[in-house]
Amino acid sequence: MDDVFRALGDPSRRLLLDRLNERNGQTLRELCAGLGMARQSVTKHLAILEAANLITTARQGREKLHFLNVVPINEIAERWISRYDLDRVRALSDLKRALEDTPMPGTEFVYKTYIKTTPELLWQALTDPAFTMRYWGVALETDWRPGSEITVKLKENGVVIADPAQVVLESEPWRRLSYTWHTFTREWADAYGLSDEYLTRVTAEPRSKVTFDLEPDGDVVKLTVTHDGFEPGSAVLEGVNEGWPSILAGLKTLLETGEPLIAETPKNK
Repeated sequence: MDDVFRALGDPSRRLLLDRLNERNGQTLRELCAGLGMARQSVTKHLAILEAANLITTARQGREKLHFLNVVPINEIAERWISRYDLDRVRALSDLKRALEDTPMPGTEFVYKTYIKTTPELLWQALTDPAFTMRYWGVALETDWRPGSEITVKLKENGVVIADPAQVVLESEPWRRLSYTWHTFTREWADAYGLSDEYLTRVTAEPRSKVTFDLEPDGDVVKLTVTHDGFEPGSAVLEGVNEGWPSILAGLKTLLETGEPLIAETPKNK
């Protein structure tokens, strides 16, 4: 957390976070516009923010896009917040709330986190139904071969979602996993108390996909989650922005502490 506090301690870096909070997914050129800072200075500040895991980056053609990452703020709030004075707690709480309440615009969700575990155990946590049920509240059942169908079983009411279009796209053990996102059924909506209007909106959207990239980094594994295939204004993307940080926080907590932390269920919409 030292890197996080050092990164947040500079007003120029806080300004860059504010700019991304206003509009996520900006290029270096866009972030430099109107700041009165040299391009080289902005590049250095962004490198510090990325090293502290406060921002993530993704390539789109020749452009490098920058996104906010709420993982460090979540970790401070959930694990170490009691160690700091009240004024700092309030400041961190305000920043955390501002970051999480701002949906990520565009057509994809990108999230990076570092977990103290091994690639083998992280892979098991992503693919073993017993693992996913503990931190996610769902069981993903398949043989994890490309093209194989995935059956999703919800902890809520034991609802089962099966669809031939729910399939494994890529499967490289301990390195990369990708699959199409699940089908939104009436049973799924009823299990979480979602409205008919919301169900109509999400079922009208094209199917998206999620990809997990695992990279060993010393005694931790860098996990990058990319969920894409959305159209602008996607209701599913809005839910993904809210849901994945909670799910991945539960995954990290389970692997690092052994204590299950179930992600929050979708809110009524």
